[in-house]
Amino acid sequence: MMTTTLRPTEPLQRGADGALSRHYSVCVNSRPVGAIHLATHPSFGTAVAQIRDLRIDEPDRRRGRGTVAALAAEEVARGWGCGQLEVRVPADAGPALRLATMLGYVHRNRGMEKQLGATAPELPAGSRARPMTQAEFEPWARRGIVEYTRDWTERGVPETEARARSERDNRQLVERGLVTEEARYSVLEHEGVRVGVLWVEFVDDKAFVYDVESEEAFRGRGHGRSLMLLAEAQAIASGRRVLGLNVFAGNTPAERLYESLGYTAVGYSMYKSLL
Repeated sequence: MMTTTLRPTEPLQRGADGALSRHYSVCVNSRPVGAIHLATHPSFGTAVAQIRDLRIDEPDRRRGRGTVAALAAEEVARGWGCGQLEVRVPADAGPALRLATMLGYVHRNRGMEKQLGATAPELPAGSRARPMTQAEFEPWARRGIVEYTRDWTERGVPETEARARSERDNRQLVERGLVTEEARYSVLEHEGVRVGVLWVEFVDDKAFVYDVESEEAFRGRGHGRSLMLLAEAQAIASGRRVLGLNVFAGNTPAERLYESLGYTAVGYSMYKSLL
């Protein structure tokens, strides 16, 4: 009889902030056939666990080893007190995506990227960008707490953990302020009227859109596309040639916009409730 189990390859790692992490071998009758890395979420703590890596050696694939290993990881996460388990699946990993879906994981958001050229796109006639002012920055950051908390609670994260993360991120954002080399906070105006805001971060050799939002009264008029063109221009000006973003599942208008601009999926974030 073949029995698939997880065998720890290290002691349980405990961070000063309470974070947990452990690597395991996936074994069949004590024979190693793969590996798995389980850890708590860097922002949500022990409320949420993550499968950060799951590999099954080629000779033992398509035999249910990965399924049993993933189920065993759920039991470990429950033992840690986690109520939810996350996994990030590369967009080109069809078997892994099918496995996660079969095990009951739900699509939360997908990461998308676009390869950029060397020439920055121009904004439409009548549109111009300017830096966000301090008077605009603080209320924008405060509003983000409510919106960010709602986004995560609607997708299964307990409200207390979602709000705690949102408020912590907000404090860090406000403390860092508008003046930082790693970010651009911009306002888009059209015919002299504010129509949207954009937040772009520069991380290593890539740029990421962290927030893009058209003002409610001006939605459906193409300003979202203009904001994304602005993000491309800022990325190119910084010397980056890749622009990435995350889009929550169910945000069909945003997904269609990004796809029309040439963004492609690079990975899917999925989650499963353990309660």
